[in-house]
Amino acid sequence: MNFPQFLVGMTTASFVVALSTFLATGSIWKALGWTVLTLIVSQVGYFLLVVQVIYRAGRKTHR
Repeated sequence: MNFPQFLVGMTTASFVVALSTFLATGSIWKALGWTVLTLIVSQVGYFLLVVQVIYRAGRKTHR
């Protein structure tokens, strides 16, 4: 997965979470909180994906 795909997916997921949370609770602050949490989890997941790709590339070159 390249960065533009990740960025579009992260933006879409954040928008869906914000909208659904706002419609369910009626609170803009809860929607904002859940959206920030979604963004943090997405960034951590992307970081782990990059680490995995680098690790696998390093293992293949050392064989």
